[in-house]
Amino acid sequence: MKKLLLLFTLILGVSVATNAQTKPAEFKFEKELHDFGKIPLNKAATVEFKFTNVGDQPLILTKVETTCGCTVPEYTQTPVKKGESGVIKVTYNPTGAAMPFSKSITISSNAKTTTKVLYIKGETVAASTK
Repeated sequence: MKKLLLLFTLILGVSVATNAQTKPAEFKFEKELHDFGKIPLNKAATVEFKFTNVGDQPLILTKVETTCGCTVPEYTQTPVKKGESGVIKVTYNPTGAAMPFSKSITISSNAKTTTKVLYIKGETVAASTK
């Protein structure tokens, strides 16, 4: 009985040590903030946030949400394997009055940091007429 208990403890210890050495999926973004500067009203502006999975497990984006309907995200739908890259493309459609803006994009995933927030900002200006 003691040998069986010792064997079970040894197997459990080895499996815990093995799992502790593998890193879960994790983002590494090239940038987390983009400043569009001045953009004309009613002219869409787009930016791509590129990221790499620096963890050992495949990275799966489950949801990408924005703070308003004027900001539309598109993102990598397939699992991103260790060392591979993905992209989150964000399009901002300015309407209304000329003014500064700041928007956030919230990403939910299976990464070690389960929720990540990216930011865009800039200023909308009246379109020039020529």
